[in-house]
Amino acid sequence: MIEKKLWLIVTFHTTADAMAMERKCRTANVAGRLIPVPRSIAAGCGMAWRSAPELREPLEALLQELEYEGIYELEF
Repeated sequence: MIEKKLWLIVTFHTTADAMAMERKCRTANVAGRLIPVPRSIAAGCGMAWRSAPELREPLEALLQELEYEGIYELEF
């Protein structure tokens, strides 16, 4: 049985915003990756950024310059 893990999920209105987040995180060396939006969340573009919950502060700092839908903590 696979053990579930808690993740921080950021959703976006557009694919361009999601891709901008990916570029910003790579430049700032903040770990994470783009994923399809989990079924339990509804989002505009269908893409989300997934990171470890302990990276919430650096992610929120990067998000100040971008438009996003929401930040969620999900276990999967």
